[in-house]
Amino acid sequence: MCQKITEFAFENLGDAYKRFFKGLADYPNFKKRSKSQGSFTINSGGKAITVGGTRVKLPTIGWVRTYEGLPHTSTTKFTISERAGNWYISFTFEQELPLPSAKIPAVRVDLGIKVLATLSTAVVFENPLARDKMKKKLAKQSRQLSKKNRGSKRYLKQKLRVAKTHKRTSDIRLDATHKATTTISKNHAHIVIESLNVKGMMSNHKLAAAVGDANFYEFRRQLSYKSKKFGSEIIFAHPFYPSSKTCSSCGHIQDMPLSMRRFDCQSCKTSLDRDSNASKNLEKLGL
Repeated sequence: MCQKITEFAFENLGDAYKRFFKGLADYPNFKKRSKSQGSFTINSGGKAITVGGTRVKLPTIGWVRTYEGLPHTSTTKFTISERAGNWYISFTFEQELPLPSAKIPAVRVDLGIKVLATLSTAVVFENPLARDKMKKKLAKQSRQLSKKNRGSKRYLKQKLRVAKTHKRTSDIRLDATHKATTTISKNHAHIVIESLNVKGMMSNHKLAAAVGDANFYEFRRQLSYKSKKFGSEIIFAHPFYPSSKTCSSCGHIQDMPLSMRRFDCQSCKTSLDRDSNASKNLEKLGL
């Protein structure tokens, strides 16, 4: 088993060095066992393994039970990972894409902080605000952790509690993102979304926490691969396209500070929610 695990470990290390020499990432760092168990990949020597139900037989490890049922298929390798005391198994397999169904021709998706996303069809996906919900609990647990002796059993137990709270926060955020991106990809033929400079927005210390909680990058990433899965086309608008500053009725452009949540056109007197107005402008761009 060790040889099979190290095979993929060296492949990942090689990829990390390639990204470093190309200037795409920092120098690879050693992962400390105390911080995370990490993950490892094992294979079956190229032989197909049948999976399905709530039990799976891993090479050299044997039978293990899963909390959720696995699809009835076959694969050649598994990735085992640990997160906040929970163990996960993942693998890839091929499946037929669903037949294309009737879809709305085009939709514009405007990402926001107060709401997760606003569509040009007036559909709004609420932001669960996971960070705000878990903020007090996490602060209390972190204070308790700071009072424990590092390395003691009480310290390790409290550290696990903090990790589970972080995981819960992330799961709430991801659940809302997955539901929104799946609904959008399934029901719309052309999806227009802005190419936001997330890294630049995160550099603003006043917006960083809210932008991180809104999951902008993950939202775009999920839309990209789900649009292919459900037969939709995704269009990225230019970052400097003035979708929020342009009137969706007459095309008049005016300044719109972030504090203004409604667009009141100075030309045709149209009054719309800021995100709804931006969504309609991007919908026209998609058409």
